[in-house]
Amino acid sequence: MSKVDLDVIPIMKPWLGPEEASAAAEAVASGWVAQGPRVTAFEEEAARRAGAEHAVAVSSCTTALHLSLVVLGVGPGDEVIVPSLSFIATANAARYVGATPVFCDVEASTQNVTVETIEPAISPATRAVIVVHQGGTPADMDAIRALCEPRGIEVIDDAACAIGASYRGRPIGGHSSLVCFSFHPRKVITTGEGGMVMTSQEAWAERMRRLREHGMSVSAAARHASRDLVIEQYLETGFNFRMTDIQAAVGLVQLERLDQIVERRRALAERYRRYLADVPGLEMAGDPPYGRSNFQSFWIVLPDGFPVERDDLLRTMMEHGISPRRGIMAAHLEPAYDGAVHHASLPVTERLTRRSLLLPLFHVMTEEQQDRVIDVVRGSAGLGSE
Repeated sequence: MSKVDLDVIPIMKPWLGPEEASAAAEAVASGWVAQGPRVTAFEEEAARRAGAEHAVAVSSCTTALHLSLVVLGVGPGDEVIVPSLSFIATANAARYVGATPVFCDVEASTQNVTVETIEPAISPATRAVIVVHQGGTPADMDAIRALCEPRGIEVIDDAACAIGASYRGRPIGGHSSLVCFSFHPRKVITTGEGGMVMTSQEAWAERMRRLREHGMSVSAAARHASRDLVIEQYLETGFNFRMTDIQAAVGLVQLERLDQIVERRRALAERYRRYLADVPGLEMAGDPPYGRSNFQSFWIVLPDGFPVERDDLLRTMMEHGISPRRGIMAAHLEPAYDGAVHHASLPVTERLTRRSLLLPLFHVMTEEQQDRVIDVVRGSAGLGSE
């Protein structure tokens, strides 16, 4: 069999089955396909699992971040510290409210921001910090809050990749005042598109529910359920950030799979770590001492002096029927952020985005598929197959 005849191993493949299809079909058959009772049920179940007081389902993690900044009152003249090493949506959310995103560096071992990387970026204009749990690896939130809260700086968790991960024994979602999730197909569980904010503040949750539905004083679901005439008001300028009941129906089934998905991903990640451990100088994703990753992504960082360049390794993988991805982007190097603010240099970010890549990892990945990936990495390093 030639290389081109091999089945392509994707970077990610959602675990979707007949249960999700049936749940979506039931939503369609019910006639209620927009935001409705299934969205409420999805919010309640997600909050229960995470130990959060309130959950607000929205159209994406980007809109979740946007709403979080709105309820905090962040706007023009304010600065929001964000990691450059993140998908560009993290920085974009600050721009959506008219604030200035200020880029900070990350630590190499977790690819997350830390007190040491945030502090040099703080200025008198700093109103908030968005902390990304990169690739599902928890950041050290207690230390970051201890830095920010005495200064009156709000902290938002960008947990786009982190559902099913935990911090100091608690699920990500119930440990902070604003935590934003993504349900994009590249994430651990999916609703196709979609997101959620979990919060400890009832007033914030109520306002976000209004804002996601054009600022409406009474939701469409509540109006339709009422037996009396209800004439809504529009209390402020809002957005159309709603999730549909079809998506929520899929999400409810996916939540039932979450624990099994995370355990399988962790087992595959451990297998990568075991069989790549003897590649000289190779850095790999792993658990921090204070948390447990869901391994939404499994990243490796090539050392200086590796026999091939990062992009050449990506091409070799593709030639072998493997679909990897470059490592996390550095937003400050993108044209959209040319001339953007960063009060300190970003050497770790620039090294990681240049030297790292993401290896395929998904629930239904077989050991035979994983062996193909491992063999290419080891072969590129000048080592034999395992």
